[in-house]
Amino acid sequence: MDAVVKTLNPVKSVSKPAIAGVPAQRPTREEAEAAVRVLLRWAGDNPAREGLLDTPKRVVKAYEELFKGYTQDAEAQLSTVFEEVEGYDDMVLVKDIPFTSHCEHHMVPFVGKAHVAYFPAEGVVGLSKLARVVEVFARRLQTQETMTAQITDTIDNALKPRGIAVLIEAEHMCMSMRGVQKQGASTITTRFTGAFRDDPAEQARFFSMVRGFR
Repeated sequence: MDAVVKTLNPVKSVSKPAIAGVPAQRPTREEAEAAVRVLLRWAGDNPAREGLLDTPKRVVKAYEELFKGYTQDAEAQLSTVFEEVEGYDDMVLVKDIPFTSHCEHHMVPFVGKAHVAYFPAEGVVGLSKLARVVEVFARRLQTQETMTAQITDTIDNALKPRGIAVLIEAEHMCMSMRGVQKQGASTITTRFTGAFRDDPAEQARFFSMVRGFR
């Protein structure tokens, strides 16, 4: 039997989703490359030397990839819901989703894994879509706490599930490369809604499933 597919709130292609604090007018590529040259001089090097001549272009190109989440709509990733699931209404968990993001305070990376679970209400989404939501928010300047909340809120708004659990664990280079310089320290953030928030047993089962079955 063919699966029933429902599209929730079809989303047109979005080039610039509304994000608080993001200027309406982006600098030009030339202005961005000039800014990199200023930083190279500030670091004490000479942007005119051979090894650095193309560095501004490379940095701007890298930024387009590292921060592409600013041009993507996370909720659009969850717009297609599959209703034909033979009555399945238990937990759906996608764990060990790897990501790399950048701290908004020092613009250095933090790297880790996200674990995302929900209780379906009216159907399920493709499993890769949850990973895509993580990726959209990771590809922006972030704090881990904000990223955890954004992933949860996006799933809640798009799917209206009976409960959501999000756990993120990451190592922050702003702690290991600079400042206190404590390599290997990890940060864990969580957020629970609905059945996960109201029932400690479901929280415990979520943690057990995340840590088990390795």
